[in-house]
Amino acid sequence: MNLCIIPARGGSKRIPKKNIKEFCGKPLIAYSIEVAKKSELFDKIVVSTDSEEISKVAEYYGAEIQMRPKELADDYTGTGEVVKYVVNSLENKYEYVCTIYATAPFLQVKYLKEGYEKLKNSDACASFSATTFEYPIQRAFKIKNNRCEMFDKNMFNKRSQDLEEAYHDAGQFYWEKIGCKSEDVFFGKDSIPIILPRYLVQDIDTIEDFIRAEMMYKVLCEIKDKKLQYLE
Repeated sequence: MNLCIIPARGGSKRIPKKNIKEFCGKPLIAYSIEVAKKSELFDKIVVSTDSEEISKVAEYYGAEIQMRPKELADDYTGTGEVVKYVVNSLENKYEYVCTIYATAPFLQVKYLKEGYEKLKNSDACASFSATTFEYPIQRAFKIKNNRCEMFDKNMFNKRSQDLEEAYHDAGQFYWEKIGCKSEDVFFGKDSIPIILPRYLVQDIDTIEDFIRAEMMYKVLCEIKDKKLQYLE
């Protein structure tokens, strides 16, 4: 049995009411609920929230609601603690749990399924969405006293094509085998990265991020419509 958990706290400060803010015609959280339903991978889809407003929106789009306790609704509680609480509070015992962020409008069913299949057919404990950095991290620098300082000067004259590609969390979904124990960090040897193209990845933490994400989404929709018209 598979469980989907969508954490959606109501106290977003940089983007007020971010999880239910209208994004290209629908509340942002609606996209996560709809892709979870469309995938047909889950026996239960639960939105964990402390907000009555979010709960009404999530329920409308077809998710079950679990109101979380106050101690799990502050600025310091991690997603892992919320997921553990939801799993332990349910009567049914699930084999796999997938956490989907409420701010993942670019998530596609095929990557969600890929994450599940690769995890299920492996001895790993988790799988998650990832993507490449758009610029070689080996040539990064920091600023001290208004001047530049490379993290590694030896990398300055290296050609970008000679540098090893680096990846980062795409912030969309996280599959876990319940009961599978790992001594490594989540982004370690017991996790399988599911690589997404960069045009399907955008963090939504600030208003600038939100505007950029809407622009990206609209362009993707236009491209999809043109392809469908061509096929017709």
